[in-house]
Amino acid sequence: MKTLISAVVCAAALVSAPAFASKDLATAKGCLACHSQGADMKIGPGYQAVAKKYAGQKDAEAKVAAFIKAGTPAGTKPSWGGPMPMPAQPGLSDADAKTLAAWVLAGAK
Repeated sequence: MKTLISAVVCAAALVSAPAFASKDLATAKGCLACHSQGADMKIGPGYQAVAKKYAGQKDAEAKVAAFIKAGTPAGTKPSWGGPMPMPAQPGLSDADAKTLAAWVLAGAK
């Protein structure tokens, strides 16, 4: 019985690990300085608001990952009405951008 309980606990930890890893990644990359995990606007939109905007779009993950890396195009207004455009993150790997995009689109939970 102890073995079964241990196996269930380990499986649950593994399933939830990507969410924690993504929050850690967002923190490490400075994303949470401007964005909240909720729907409220800080400097940029909250991640739940982003998830709602892109809900049901087939290519949402690719769009959000590309936007994370490219930022707001030069000379354009911030698309969410925030006080400043999102800076580009050219040093962010494609894999990290995709991980962050998937986490954001899942509601940053």
